[in-house]
Amino acid sequence: MKLLMIYAERFSYKTTLKTLDSEEDRNEEKAFEGALVGFIHVEPQDEERGSAVETHLIKLLKWAARKNETQRIVLHSFAHLAEEKGSAEFTKKLLDGAQARLVKSGYEALQTPFGFFLDLHVDAPGHPLARIFKSV
Repeated sequence: MKLLMIYAERFSYKTTLKTLDSEEDRNEEKAFEGALVGFIHVEPQDEERGSAVETHLIKLLKWAARKNETQRIVLHSFAHLAEEKGSAEFTKKLLDGAQARLVKSGYEALQTPFGFFLDLHVDAPGHPLARIFKSV
């Protein structure tokens, strides 16, 4: 898994193009203030690691959220950080599981629409912990 975490003073998205036929059509636009956005790239070997990779993901997101003093975490499937990617089914299951566990831990955890290209707007401050990359 590759994980790019960006603390955004403002993060917004708008659905543009559906990429998975299994997803329902949506026309959605949302914005969030003071959020840690996790750009998550799931790789094929993550499927073999199962819940261990989900646990590591959650620990990293919580750590970065604490460092940026936020309780709001946005999970965004972002299959552009490595050449190989895991299956859509596993990726969605991982994101849903991570979101549920974060909410149970007291975070406001949200997901961008899965299976869509999005127009993204990220307003990120220029400090070292506002942008963190991890290879899980």
